Amino acid sequence: MDKMSDSEAKKYFGELIELVAILRSENGCPWDREQTRESLKPLMLEEMYEAFDAIDRKNEADLREELGDMLLHIVFQAQIGIEQGSFNIVDVLKQLIFKMKKRHPHVFGDIQVQNVDEVLLNWETIKEGEKERESMLSSIPPSLPALLRAQVIQSRVARVGFDWPNANEVWRKVIEEQNEFEEAWKSHDQESIEEEWGDLVFALVNLSRHLQLQPEDALQKASQRFAQRFHYMENEIKKQGKKIENLSLEEMDELWNKAKQEIKLIQNNQ
Repeated sequence: MDKMSDSEAKKYFGELIELVAILRSENGCPWDREQTRESLKPLMLEEMYEAFDAIDRKNEADLREELGDMLLHIVFQAQIGIEQGSFNIVDVLKQLIFKMKKRHPHVFGDIQVQNVDEVLLNWETIKEGEKERESMLSSIPPSLPALLRAQVIQSRVARVGFDWPNANEVWRKVIEEQNEFEEAWKSHDQESIEEEWGDLVFALVNLSRHLQLQPEDALQKASQRFAQRFHYMENEIKKQGKKIENLSLEEMDELWNKAKQEIKLIQNNQ
């Protein structure tokens, strides 16, 4: 793939901006005209997850398409900004470029850094100076998925040194939280059970961070393995002319273990 030229980028980006403006115009598309910032939120989220899926599948063609869909939403939101008189796409780009240059003084300025940790610490210091915040955690959206929000919170405070020294210490914290959860479970106090369950999961997310794991990815893969094995089990039951709801738990466990072995064998031979 040849490198794109500046003129190509300007041409096609300008064409996209014009296209969205036409879709939103009086003679444009009725569906596009009636969309609001709020109505587009679930669609934006869907496109983002479709891009994640393309990345996970290492499908560059699909990723190219999904990135285009995400870009469309950015331009669409900027067009709504024009109509409301609040901002346009140029304002978005100017603010982004200014912010990135300001937060990379080790690239665009005279600041010297020795490693990634210093880059991240400097990043937080600059961010704190940009806006008045009650806390360095204030900018983390409460609407983030729970696992991701926990990970972002932990990473943010770790940048200023509020962190466990190593994974072994975090593991001890996991065991501590597990014991507290067991005590809450025995108490039959639902509020305490929920609280301790949350603390346990939070500690596990912290452990995953120290082990350089993405908790969301790890859980997604576990869910995928489960679904794959269950689907195999369903197919085996159909081959036997039976219905899954008529099988005993022991029979299902036997098929489940067979599914694990067969799928592992197939994967090892690929």
